[in-house]
Amino acid sequence: MRKGIVTLVVVAVVALAIALVGPPVYKLLTSEGLQTASIAEGSGEPATVGVDGHWETVGGVGQNSTEAGYTFDEVLPGQEKTTSGRTASVNGSLVVSDGVLREGAVTVDTASIESDIEKRDIHVRDNILHTDRYPEATFTVTDPVDLSSLPEDGTVDTVTVNGELTMHGKTNKVSADLSVLRTGENVIVQGQVPVEREAFGIVSPEFVASQIAEEGTVDLLLVFGLQN
Repeated sequence: MRKGIVTLVVVAVVALAIALVGPPVYKLLTSEGLQTASIAEGSGEPATVGVDGHWETVGGVGQNSTEAGYTFDEVLPGQEKTTSGRTASVNGSLVVSDGVLREGAVTVDTASIESDIEKRDIHVRDNILHTDRYPEATFTVTDPVDLSSLPEDGTVDTVTVNGELTMHGKTNKVSADLSVLRTGENVIVQGQVPVEREAFGIVSPEFVASQIAEEGTVDLLLVFGLQN
């Protein structure tokens, strides 16, 4: 009889532990985080300014807001999933003359990137990106880009941009096809810069159950305003 009571108590304690711990663990294993947005569909209007000039990132315009982040696949016990994080702490500038992008740079505050789970964010900051030592990631344009044919009617076009990505203390050449929208007094740039994490010295800690895929992306949605 006493053994039966003890068994019931143990079962009750385990059930309570599952009820308390199960939901957050399940969320951690299944949540896909917060993906950097794409250019909002139908948000374009005819351009009211030329493309030449000095452009700086602004918070947003209409349905589009400046943000950047990461997307990587994870392999967990018995499943695969995609995980993303993002931040609005982004600064960028462009210099365009005679319809050609001459200079461009974007800096992302990696220490402020968040998903929808604080525990994951702490792990990414402390054990993967090491943001205490490398608090920023920077993309710098290295080759001129012809922007003279970008449409003025509020529709999206695509340009290929070559540059250097500095992240986690290492710099590598990268290339990306980016969507560009001229709308009103703004230019909006959106896309994914492919990265191989080991090229940046980013490793998947051995003490965690999940393994990060070798290839991922740095995600961008940048709203630029023309400076007077």
